[in-house]
Amino acid sequence: MEEKVTLQPEEAPASEADSDALIDQFLAESGGGAVREDAGVVAAGWDEELPEGHKSGFAALIGRPNVGKSTLVNALIGHKVSIATPVPQTTRRRVTGILTEPTYQIIFVDTPGIHKRPPHRINKIMISEAVAAIPDADVLLWVVDVGAPPRDEDETIARLLREKGRTIPVLLVFNKIDRIGRQSVEEVATRMAAYQALLPDDAGAVQVSALEETNLDLLMAQVLDYVPEGPRYYPGDQITDQTEYRIAAELIREAVFRYTYREIPHAAAVLVEDYYERENGVTYIAARVWVERESQKPIVVGKGGSLLKRVGTAARHELERFIGGKVYLELWVKVKPNWRDEMARLRELGF
Repeated sequence: MEEKVTLQPEEAPASEADSDALIDQFLAESGGGAVREDAGVVAAGWDEELPEGHKSGFAALIGRPNVGKSTLVNALIGHKVSIATPVPQTTRRRVTGILTEPTYQIIFVDTPGIHKRPPHRINKIMISEAVAAIPDADVLLWVVDVGAPPRDEDETIARLLREKGRTIPVLLVFNKIDRIGRQSVEEVATRMAAYQALLPDDAGAVQVSALEETNLDLLMAQVLDYVPEGPRYYPGDQITDQTEYRIAAELIREAVFRYTYREIPHAAAVLVEDYYERENGVTYIAARVWVERESQKPIVVGKGGSLLKRVGTAARHELERFIGGKVYLELWVKVKPNWRDEMARLRELGF
């Protein structure tokens, strides 16, 4: 038996404080296809002549789980293109964020966190996604948490960068500088030196806070030093290459993660089964939340469907920001045993 909740536009107003507190850095008010308008300059489209020396290229973000790669991509793009939660291994596939300015276009590739001893087939696919992004990049951003010393995963990542990205420049991005607090200068310097010792001497380094958007201009300047001249790969107003179905599924999954982060997250997946605009202008979205065991379903549903409705309210709020209009959302919870290890199920989810 499936549990279902329906959220009509009138049921949860967009100003609801609970939803606002859930998800930081929402999509721009104008929606997912918004044109960037920084300092009064709108990025040029396909039909506009590009300036001499225009740069374009790919910057892949690599790192272990929960170091802030997705938050950093969102901050650099200025839009939410990748979901971010406190739960490690939130990102399950490569996500592109496209930053277009009059003189350059950078495609940032957010990758799943590289971790050792993957317990399920989906984890192995996630690691393969990350590794595959390395040789295709013009510059590699190895993102690390400056508040923690190198771990086994970091040594693995350093080896991958040396072996698969030997001809590609690497920038060591020390993230979360806003969290080092009372740690001594010597302690932080020792930790940073330990990371740098894992890479060749010519690897660049920059300290940033993705959350506070600190030193992102310095990071961008270093990225641009390595990006070659070239034409645009995407129109100037496009911020990602993800489909609407996939973005909707990710926004719903983010809400599931945030409300069930202690019990469910890695056992949960979202499959969007229907997505279209009705005659009245309201976008109809139907999706199923998968869990692996019968005992997990009541956790997601909550008493009388209360938790599922909260998940749906938060997700619908996000979807309306992405779409720029009203959303009618229907959610079901369905048990799919062992979906993380069954290739047929993973293909349904787009892996």
